[in-house]
Amino acid sequence: MRLFAGTEFDRPPVCDRCEKLESECTCPPQAKPPSKQTARVRLEKRSKGKHVTTIRDLDDTGEHLPALLTKLKNHLGTGGTVDDGIVEVQGDLVARVSEFLKKEGYKVR
Repeated sequence: MRLFAGTEFDRPPVCDRCEKLESECTCPPQAKPPSKQTARVRLEKRSKGKHVTTIRDLDDTGEHLPALLTKLKNHLGTGGTVDDGIVEVQGDLVARVSEFLKKEGYKVR
C-alpha cells in the first residue's frame, strides 16, 4: 500500500472548471483578478510630437485587455490599442487613466 493511497494526493490533478484531467484540459488560461495586478501608467512621446499614455505589466492571458481598453476608450472618449500586452491610449491622460484603473480595482504605479 502506498503512503497517500486513496487520498486527494494520490489522484491526478483535475481542472476546476471542466473537471477533466489537467493533461486533457482545453480551457483557456484565466487572467489574475485586478486586485492582484499592478499597472504601470506612463506618458510616452512618439514621432511628430504625439503623446500616448501606456499601461504596462498587466496580465495578458485571456481576453481581458481588449475589454479593459474598450471601457477606457468609452470612459475617456479617445482612441487606443493593445499592442504586445501594452495598452495604449491616445493623449496625455495619465491622471485620468490612473484614476479609472484604481476604480476598477487595479494597483497603479
